[in-house]
Amino acid sequence: MFYGAVVWDPWLIVAQIVCLQCLYYLTLGFFLSFLVGSRVSRLSLVYFFDFATVTVSTVTGWCVITSFLLSSIAGAGYIVFLIERAKKCLDFAGTLYIIHLIICVVYGGWPTSLVWWILNGTSFGVMALLGEYLCIKRELREIPITSRYRSSKMLMPWLHILKKLPC
Repeated sequence: MFYGAVVWDPWLIVAQIVCLQCLYYLTLGFFLSFLVGSRVSRLSLVYFFDFATVTVSTVTGWCVITSFLLSSIAGAGYIVFLIERAKKCLDFAGTLYIIHLIICVVYGGWPTSLVWWILNGTSFGVMALLGEYLCIKRELREIPITSRYRSSKMLMPWLHILKKLPC
């Protein structure tokens, strides 16, 4: 993607949101099946969307909390590859968690658990800040020009000889 030309493409933005949301829930499902699935007899959507499962009073609740935090770290990595811009990380992470809040409200009602709010606020912060940090590191990488030198070396063999001459 070229960053110089400012083009507003709503279909690209919607596709990025859908991809980010799907990857987030796939990763959350993976971590929930690994951490929570070994502790419960049947894994269901309750662990994804019901605020009552996010609790610090049980080991299963801590496994749910860990799954959400690990998914937010993975989400930061998805942002780096899907969004590619540091200044858009906050927008896309916020959109992901707003959509998650809407799904949670539709599924189980308004979250009244303080732990749920702290977890989702922390997860949002981790995803946005880590994604922004990783995008900035990626944007500030040095552009390699060695491939250009190699191709010019093939075209101009005398350039290699000139580099060896003492100056």
